[in-house]
Amino acid sequence: MILFLFITLVTFLVYLCFKDIKKPYLYPPGPGWYPFIGSSHVFTRLARSEGGSHLALQKLCKQYNTNVLGLKLGPEKVVVVSSYPVVKKILLSEEYDGRPDNFFIRLRSMGTKKGITSADGELWTIQRRFVVQHLRDLGFGKGYMEDMVKQQLLHILDVIEQNEDHVVMGEILSKPIMNILWAMTAGSAIPEAKLNKLFSLMARRTKIFDMAGGILNQFPWLRFVAPEKTGYTLMQNFNKELKEFFMDIINEHKESWREDRKDDVIYSFITEMKKKRDDPHTTFTEDQLVMVCADIFIAGGKTTSTFLDFAFLMMALHPEVQHKIHKELDGYLNGKKTVDFSDKQNLPYTKAVLFEIERFCHVTPITGPRRVLADTVLEGYRIPKETTVLINSYSVHNDEEFWKDPQNFRPERFFGDDGSNMNTERLIPFGQGKRRCFGEALARSCMFIFFAGILKKYRVEFAPESQKKVRKIFVPGIILTPEPYVLKLTKRKVY
Repeated sequence: MILFLFITLVTFLVYLCFKDIKKPYLYPPGPGWYPFIGSSHVFTRLARSEGGSHLALQKLCKQYNTNVLGLKLGPEKVVVVSSYPVVKKILLSEEYDGRPDNFFIRLRSMGTKKGITSADGELWTIQRRFVVQHLRDLGFGKGYMEDMVKQQLLHILDVIEQNEDHVVMGEILSKPIMNILWAMTAGSAIPEAKLNKLFSLMARRTKIFDMAGGILNQFPWLRFVAPEKTGYTLMQNFNKELKEFFMDIINEHKESWREDRKDDVIYSFITEMKKKRDDPHTTFTEDQLVMVCADIFIAGGKTTSTFLDFAFLMMALHPEVQHKIHKELDGYLNGKKTVDFSDKQNLPYTKAVLFEIERFCHVTPITGPRRVLADTVLEGYRIPKETTVLINSYSVHNDEEFWKDPQNFRPERFFGDDGSNMNTERLIPFGQGKRRCFGEALARSCMFIFFAGILKKYRVEFAPESQKKVRKIFVPGIILTPEPYVLKLTKRKVY
């Protein structure tokens, strides 16, 4: 009897192993699968040796000569797309509009699948429409928003003027962007203590998720074995702290709420909560509001400030490009005191430089994951329902066939002979289609006004202590960040 049970158990385990390593029919090419871990061992090893997940995925696509790569990371089937024509299909097709519903996604969203970034289906549709509409009502994408950006630029210039010989751009730019997001989300100016707390939380989040994201996403059961070493405990503590931070703000709004108050997103959301409190299917809940607030700051704050951090690093590395920008700014602005967003249309070379920074520096090298909502076919391969799809935007922005010399920083690739800007369709830092980043208008306004406004007044170069230290431009993580550097900014006589 014992022998029979043993043989049955072994047979069952062999069956499970065989089932776990068998790829679906016409699944995209990729490395072989091992029981329970899939191809995680290959991906993890390459990510370490190549210097980032995006580089590992690019190498695997080249190795298997495919633009549609098939992997299995832990229990999840994962398909990676890396050429623009295929990426465009993913971004514009509704069957790829879902978000993965796995342990790590829920951990990122404080144990839920709420907010906007990680949500899908009816919840995502209702909430995204609500947030976009209310941001528009508050002046998002209009003159009011631009006035806030220009006000923060003045603050940035004041800070720079106090220490022109030792400027750390990443630190200087982060808080003004959070101030703008705060005004849109919670109204008024953020008190200094709360700004510092929020800044600290966002910085910690990046480090924690960089440490824990990969391993817990592939092997969530490790949280039971090694909660400290995997970063699970850190993430739980962080989520608790972040929720408490936003709940304090929400409770303050509840106390001062009136039905006619619509001067920020939180007041408007509370109004909807009260209107729909008797609806058992409402998506307007307290947990949802917390995640909406978190998504606005997480998605909008770090990526925009990191882009600008890269932008000024590239100016220090390429003084000849900076000289051309100065010449264009001087020629068009001609003594004008401020830079307006509308000036962008008359500054094609400056625009081209910003486009090239988007392409070359790719802050988010792997775009937010998609979930396949139904069995489908992509480039002749069968993609099963519930498969996670990753978009390697780094590969799109470094396609040698299209860009010819992608490893060179060359703004002229976006600058036509007639002075027009071209080739921008293949830039996808904000995505495309229904899931295109709803904060794009604010991000582009900050990117242009801060960049042009600072360069209008200053010439940028490395401070002596940074001159020979910046060897590696990109530091890998969930988002790419520049290696730390210090600048010296010198006032221009034209200004």
